[in-house]
Amino acid sequence: MIRGVVESFDDARGYGLVRDGNDVGFFLHCVEIADGTRTIAVGTRVEGERRVGRLGHDEIARVSPSG
Repeated sequence: MIRGVVESFDDARGYGLVRDGNDVGFFLHCVEIADGTRTIAVGTRVEGERRVGRLGHDEIARVSPSG
């Protein structure tokens, strides 16, 4: 489980970056936002599952806001 903060998100492109407490960045694609909105505000605290994407980069999946 990853817990972090949305550092950036480009609505037009549909992706951004989540940074965890250890300063590790995780790619976030809009289809992984659990509520289906396809957008998320910068600064939102989130949690999700870690996975390795098809290009070998760390990604966050099944993202939802956390308390």
